[in-house]
Amino acid sequence: MLVSLSIRDVVLIERLDLAFGPGLSVLTGETGAGKSILLDSLGLALGMRAEAGLVRSGQSQASVAAVFQPPPDHPAFAILEEQGMEAEGEIVLRRVVQADGRSRAFVNDQPAGVALLRRIGSLLVEVQGQHDQMGLADPATHAGVLDGHGGLDPLRGEVARAWRAWRGAEDALEEAREAVAAALRDEEWLRHAVAELDQLAPEEGEEDTLAQERQTLQQGERRMEAVASALSELQPRDRRGGTPPAAALRNAARALERLPANAGLDASAVLAALGSAQDALSEAESLLERLAHEAVPDPRRMEQVEDRLFTLRAAARKHGVTVVELPGLLETLKARLAALDAGTGRVAALEAQRDAARRAYLEAGQRLSEARRRAAAKLEKALGAELPPLKLERARIAVEVASRDEAGWGPEGMDRVALLVSTNPGQAPGALGRIASGGELSRMMLALKVVLAQGSVVPSLVFDEVDSGIGGATAAAVGERLTRVADKLQVLVVTHSPQVAARGAQHLRVAKAVKGGRAETRVESLDAEERREEIARMLSGERVTAAARAAADDLLAGSLL
Repeated sequence: MLVSLSIRDVVLIERLDLAFGPGLSVLTGETGAGKSILLDSLGLALGMRAEAGLVRSGQSQASVAAVFQPPPDHPAFAILEEQGMEAEGEIVLRRVVQADGRSRAFVNDQPAGVALLRRIGSLLVEVQGQHDQMGLADPATHAGVLDGHGGLDPLRGEVARAWRAWRGAEDALEEAREAVAAALRDEEWLRHAVAELDQLAPEEGEEDTLAQERQTLQQGERRMEAVASALSELQPRDRRGGTPPAAALRNAARALERLPANAGLDASAVLAALGSAQDALSEAESLLERLAHEAVPDPRRMEQVEDRLFTLRAAARKHGVTVVELPGLLETLKARLAALDAGTGRVAALEAQRDAARRAYLEAGQRLSEARRRAAAKLEKALGAELPPLKLERARIAVEVASRDEAGWGPEGMDRVALLVSTNPGQAPGALGRIASGGELSRMMLALKVVLAQGSVVPSLVFDEVDSGIGGATAAAVGERLTRVADKLQVLVVTHSPQVAARGAQHLRVAKAVKGGRAETRVESLDAEERREEIARMLSGERVTAAARAAADDLLAGSLL
């Protein structure tokens, strides 16, 4: 229900904070006091059109915040969850309007679009006024209204599930047909590409493996060059450049060995060192020769690796993918070929599934249509009983259930449900929202709500001037019906009727005063004595008489019965 409404700088309202309770709340006040401003302010919070004229003169902006406490399972919470917005217990709808007419919307203090504000607001409050109606005045709601009243929600859910299954089967069939058509268009290319890639046989991770092997082979060439260079220093092929180290060591040893024994020179240590040097040099040569043999790369392997690597990369460029993606591409192309080969059979199977799903939807839809026609007759009878006491004895509300063409079928069924009204005998029924008299329309909406309140998703109703142009017994009947609706829903009513005002569980009086040379709208919550005086004023006019107070006492006492 609507818990509170906070208004800042809207037309004649500078600052106003209202609290609302369950049941029936009545708003009274003299004409021009500003009751319509309250409804306009609530409308802003519900996502209705914003206008610069709503901003209080001299102020840069106006703002309105409405706080709601819906039931825990209310569909508004599902919408908030769908939008990624958190909500626990309360939903706050806020609107800020700039002096230039631009506006911003907020849901639970999070920025939101006006469309979202309107979507949530339509599930929380229904406004029935003389000029703008929401909810039942919208034909799109009528099927849901009839189904809720007739207890047809299980059938409606069955139809919705059958619709989704049918749509899913249609989508799968269309997708299969498109896949086959695409495969047929590209069949020649597909077969060529698959044959080419099959022959290439790309493997997972092959590019990295080949690149690593290529690098290793390239490093082997560099190693071979280093070993060959070292060997060339120890075993120079061109003797013109000098004596090889091994020969030089041998020559040195021979020169010392030719010394006579009596030369007086002991060369044994030198000869030993030269011998060791020759042995070490010989070992070095042997090791280098072995390294040279091991470091020789296989030139054919290098050629094979590079050819394979370059072939893979060329194929990847040709198909617009990376080498890593080539195996996956091959599988995809094979799958497309397989779809082409098996496509006709799959399409036929999906056509059979689609036809079965369509038959299931038709059967569920027909059951719902038949149940709706039975429920429509009962609803018409119940509505007919509510109209005469509301001074609408000549009016008739018809519940029309008409079959739609297949193009109009949907998750709600195969019917167009419409609540139609005729206000005079012989007049053809027409749309609810096109009734000439705003008062008549408001009372018809009240009659509908009396009958439909039990299944209403919207927890709060607002009636503006529902008692317009009536009085006496008819006004009393309006008040009695508002009370009945308020037993199940929260009801706010703007009224000039004392019979209606006396029914309220909460009574708010709207008045206009002058503050600082400026007119200002104020709202007061009345206690028992103040309420008696207000109802007496409504009965007698500006001068409240004792008789008016006595009549007010009778009305208030009668409202308790």
